[in-house]
Amino acid sequence: MRPPHFHARYGEYRISVEIETGIVDGRFPPRALRHVQEWLASRREELFADWARARVRLPLQEIAPLE
Repeated sequence: MRPPHFHARYGEYRISVEIETGIVDGRFPPRALRHVQEWLASRREELFADWARARVRLPLQEIAPLE
């Protein structure tokens, strides 16, 4: 099983990001990737909580975008 992760899209670009390590699989423009990494750093606990909810098939909580 894959470690906890999330997916992000930007135009035709797609990535998967591990929540704990920030390891990125895929390609993103550098500026967009910096935004994703900043969002991950500020929302890590919420992402882990949603991952736990998803594992038991509960609805996910909305996570605020980067301000």
